[in-house]
Formats: sequence, structure tokens, C-alpha cells
Amino acid sequence: MTGATSNLRSAGASQRSGAGTSGKSQRLAQYIEEIRPEVLNAFEGQNLVGIPRPELAVRIGQIVTSATEEDSQSLNLLDRRNLVADLIRWLLFDSPLAPPPQSESDVPAEPVTVSDDAPETRQSRRDRSDGRVSLSAEVSATVEKTKLTIEPAVMDRLDVSAASQLPRDELSHQLREIVAEVLGEHNLRLNQIEQSSLVELLLDDMLGLGPLEPLLADESITDILINGPKQIYIERKGILEVTDVHFRDNDHVLNIARRIVSIIGRRVDETVPLVDARLQDGSRVNIIIPPLAIDGPTISIRKFSKKGITLDLMARQNNISETMSTVLKIAARSRLNILISGGTGSGKTTLLNAMSQMIDERERVVTIEDAAELQLQQPHVVRLETRPANLEGTGEITMRDLVKNSLRMRPDRIILGEVRGSEAVDMLQAMNTGHDGSLGTVHANRPREALTRLENMIGMAGINLPAKAVRTQIASAIDMIVQVSRMRDGMRRITHITEIVGMEGDIITTQDLFTYEFEGEGLDGMLKGNYTSTGLRPHFATKAAYFGLDRRLLECM
Repeated sequence: MTGATSNLRSAGASQRSGAGTSGKSQRLAQYIEEIRPEVLNAFEGQNLVGIPRPELAVRIGQIVTSATEEDSQSLNLLDRRNLVADLIRWLLFDSPLAPPPQSESDVPAEPVTVSDDAPETRQSRRDRSDGRVSLSAEVSATVEKTKLTIEPAVMDRLDVSAASQLPRDELSHQLREIVAEVLGEHNLRLNQIEQSSLVELLLDDMLGLGPLEPLLADESITDILINGPKQIYIERKGILEVTDVHFRDNDHVLNIARRIVSIIGRRVDETVPLVDARLQDGSRVNIIIPPLAIDGPTISIRKFSKKGITLDLMARQNNISETMSTVLKIAARSRLNILISGGTGSGKTTLLNAMSQMIDERERVVTIEDAAELQLQQPHVVRLETRPANLEGTGEITMRDLVKNSLRMRPDRIILGEVRGSEAVDMLQAMNTGHDGSLGTVHANRPREALTRLENMIGMAGINLPAKAVRTQIASAIDMIVQVSRMRDGMRRITHITEIVGMEGDIITTQDLFTYEFEGEGLDGMLKGNYTSTGLRPHFATKAAYFGLDRRLLECM
């Protein structure tokens, strides 16, 4: 099958480029010439206008099958479909039996159409980075309605198994021809832009994630939230807004959910109604379906930004000050163990990706996540991902299992996508046993709360240690906590850079190096404030001196 698909692709490319004709395309053209007389004989004396197109396809298909029987090994089903389509067009429009063209009075008065110069179409534009057509609401509704009308007929004529092996461009070329035929049969007239959009919608359903594809292609969107088939929200610039995108029904949403999880070898059904997954570009996905989700399947997508985020870029966007950016760079270079703390959607993973760029390319880095989404640029990165239990309830691999195993993999640094349970024990042990420069994230609203959460996680591991022993372990393992927050204007800001200094009695002592001080709100709705240095000498200045960075560090304070 793969060989046939490859031949078909090269033939299609050759025909479109005009650079010559492959052996297969020559054979197809030869078949058309040989079969035309048989087609004329089969329909001699018949009223072609009165014969339904499906019947034409069946009868001509029988002739094609008989004529190409000896060549069945090199012609796949898409080739045969193209032969049938070409012969139908020739018979109806160019053959001696072709009926005369209809006059304008014969055309039904109200076909579905939008003229090329309609105001809606003039609003259409190609302003998307992926080249898709951006349509106005009126035109989009027309295209969507047309798609629902012709989709069954299009899918009946397409060999899905063969089509799934074609590259998107080649399949788009094949699908465009089928769409044109079906539109003609249904007396539906769309202009070129609308037909292109219709083909894209069909391709999205066949190969992609259906109605979600335009939202995934829009780089200004950071989150996509599907609450059943008719309610889809997006987050843009930190603000939630409802969209006019929708699915056909709950089954449509569920099919998309299954397509997402099947790519990474997971499953979602009534026995496993809750799953974490990822898209191929690294975007994080959470899916929960009935009976747990009462109003229909719910999908939450945290999109992975295609634009590389760096600390310098964050400083330019005012997520952080220039001096804070420099201090974080020095902290990462000085191999501090850093915990990034923040609420849901605050930008913890984005900041972790940005800070990881300071890791030396000669170091071996092991990343551990529930659903792999970190995008490290270093050449020597080992990515590990947890595995849920199977149907028998066995085979689960937890974060703690992976952390334990990673210690046997000779890592220079260990990066945990999110610390949320008993793996905190093994992470702290790793940080205390020579794996300096490790990074992790935790859900907490303030640096002090992050320490409390770590303490609670150690308790979840079932280890009975005195509170002082646990806190001593934390204080010796963690060097710095970076607090990031999504504020009410939608902007993510780093609100604290806090050092862990040591212990005083039973209490972990900390000191803030930088804080964000809120001042008010501007006329544009954006919050105003200052990133302020406390002026304290960093406790890690000694470590920075080992790497020759202490002077630059003290200048920032």
C-alpha cells in the first residue's frame, strides 16, 4: 500500500508542476483513451440528464474494473476513483453524448452561493501564519452548512484507508476534485475561497482535530476549553472569551478526544474517563468524559507556544524586570536548585522552559512529567513520562518510580514538570545528593505556601519524620523559590524571587531578593506596579563566586 501511495503522490506532483508525466500518470491517461469507446457504447441512446450521478459512477466503475483488472497490483483505489471521475466528467461535458449546457432559465432560482465580489467575501483574507483562509461569520456559516450537506457523499467516494497514508497536500488535491463533483450534484455553488475553506474543514475532520484546528493555529490563543459540543472558550492575553466554534454532538467531541489520546498510546472511555495527554506539538491536554462530566465530554488544552520564550523576552514583555532576569540567569548558571511556584495557568512551565536555556549543553538532563510538554533545547535530554494503569489495574508507572529510576541514569540535572505527591521525597533526596541545578514546579500562591506544600507531600509518602527533620531536608535541598502569578489584567508577572537561607529552630528562614509592588490600574485596564529589589545580599553569592558570577550578581542588587 505504501508503494502505491508513493507512486500516486509523485504522479500528482508531476501533473501539477508540469515537469513531465510519470509512468503511472501515462498509464492512467492511456486507460482513459481506451475506456472511452466502451463508455460510449454502454450509454448510447440514453438520456444522461436522467441518470443519477451515483448510478453513473457504479456503471462506469464496473467498466473501469474490467479494463484495469490486469493492472490491479499497481493501481490503488484512489487511482480507480480518479479514472471513474475523469470519465464521468468527459461523458457529461465533452463526449458526443454530452447533453447541451443549461440556459440561465433552467438553473434553480436560489442555489446556495456567495458571489466572488460579495461584501462577506471581501472580508475574507489570508492573514494566518499557516495560510488558512480567515472567513467572516456569514461565509463561515455558509461553508459549515454546506459541509454538513455534502460530507456523507464525499466520504462515500473516498477510500479512507488509502487517503490516510497520503500527505496533506496531496490529499487536499484529491479531495478538491471530489468536493467539486459533489457540489455540482447538489447544485451548490461556492466561490474559490469558500471551496478552499470547505476542503480545509473536511481535512481537519479526517486528519486533524476538526473544529479545533483553526484555534490551534491561532498563536494568540493560549488555552482552549471545550465544555461539551456547543460551548468552546479560549484564553487570549489572559482573558477568557467564548467562540462561535462548535461540534456536531457529544460523539463528535468524544471522537476528537480519542484521537488525541490514541496518538500517545492512551485511552479514554467509561472505564478510564479521566486522562492527561499531549498534542504532537507539546500542548498539554486534560480530558474528562461522562459519567464524570455531566454536560458532555470536556477537553482542556494548554497550548504550547511555537514562539520560544526566553528570560530576555519576558523582560521586554514586562513579565519580569531586567535585573530580575539577570539574577535568574545567574541562579541557573550557578546550579541552584530552584522551585517555581504559582497557580493554575500562571506560566510556571513557560518560566521553567525559559530558565532551562541557561543549562550547559554538556550536561545530561532528565525530565520527568505526567504528560511530556517541556521543550528543552539542549542536545543531551532524556524525556520520561508516567504511564497510567491498564484495564486490569496494573502496570502503572508513577512520578516517584521515574524519579527513583532517573537517579540510576547518571543525570547532571533532574527537572520535574510538576511536584504533586510522594515524589517530593525522592526529588529532595536527589537535590541533596549531588544533583545540583535541578528544577521543578509546584502549585502554591506564595513562596511560604510552596514550602508548606512540599512538607505535606513528604507526609503523603508515608514517611514518619519529625517536622524539624522534614524542614531541614527541604531547607538544605531548595535554594530558591520563584513565584509567578497571573493577575486580573491577564498579565503573568513574577511577584517574588525568594531565597531559602537556612533554619532557625523549627522554622525555615527565607529572604526576598525581589518583589512586585502593585500601585494601581491604568486607563487601558492594565495593572501598574514596580519590580523592587530588597537590597539584601544574596545568600547564594558564594556559589555565584565559584562560577565567576558574584560581581555581576551584586551589581543587580
